[in-house]
Amino acid sequence: MPAILRPRALRSGDLVVVTAPSGQLEPGEEPLLARGVAILERMGFRVRVSPMVNPARHRWWASGTPAEQADELNGLLRDPEVRAIVAHTGGQTTIGYLDLIDLDAIRADPKPILGYSDISLLHMALHAKTGLVGFHADIATHGFGSDWYTLGDEARRSELVDLYTRVLTKTEAPGLLPAKGAWETWRPGRAQGPLFGGLLNRLVLLQATPFAPAAEQFEGAVLFWEELQRPVSRIWNDLHTLRLSGVLDRIAGMVIGIPTEVTPHEGGGDRAGLRDVVLDVLARRDIPVLAQVDFGHTSPNLPLPIGVRAHIDADNQTLSLTEAAVTEG
Repeated sequence: MPAILRPRALRSGDLVVVTAPSGQLEPGEEPLLARGVAILERMGFRVRVSPMVNPARHRWWASGTPAEQADELNGLLRDPEVRAIVAHTGGQTTIGYLDLIDLDAIRADPKPILGYSDISLLHMALHAKTGLVGFHADIATHGFGSDWYTLGDEARRSELVDLYTRVLTKTEAPGLLPAKGAWETWRPGRAQGPLFGGLLNRLVLLQATPFAPAAEQFEGAVLFWEELQRPVSRIWNDLHTLRLSGVLDRIAGMVIGIPTEVTPHEGGGDRAGLRDVVLDVLARRDIPVLAQVDFGHTSPNLPLPIGVRAHIDADNQTLSLTEAAVTEG
């Protein structure tokens, strides 16, 4: 199991590249992209948009073939001027080129990679193979470019921009993550450990590949996950997959994001919601569960760096990053 590999802390004026490691830029999304770039520039970075982020470039449901996407990513990983990589959106394709990624380039010059959804599969796989701290975080288009960052509450927007800037540029622990709304205690308790997780169905998908995290990487971890467009019966199955693989017996705590289009099960006179199926699968496991936390297929996403230690207090409904996500370069 590799040791944690922290990226070098970004500095003001560093080059950040927005790229398309999975889905294409859809026609009409150009204004969202421009707004997302503006938010990244507000953090103090220079921003370049990759030629892959172009509605004219696509293959089926992707921005290119797996080989093209790997070539693009590898070029950014090898370029010393590029200091961070931001996905413009999620998608369906990172599984197709995991075996083409230059892992030695990551080890030689680790860089922050930001994104959620399908990009979380990239985070988890690269952390499993190299120890790289990946950032489950907002994407450029429907994240930083969303109406919330443009039209939402200015105080909250400034709070999030400041948080992202500190997480990416400071070598001190960011501390308490600011909640937008009320989080929920689904099981009380406190725990601390390294963060690991992302989109639940991608974590389960990864389990069937050579890029699956070692069982030891879940030992004492705080497992975070979110889901979208799934009935709770599918989530129940996915959680049982983690149970059978031993994951749920190793973790110290669980953090659940805001579900998107997750539908309850209705049948046989019984109605089961997400909370019901989570607690059903956990059974008697005495771990804290904090839910409705500000991440998922929603905006804004709190930045959650994989591999970085966090403290979960489900009693008081708080989540804190207790160590830095980046290191001095």
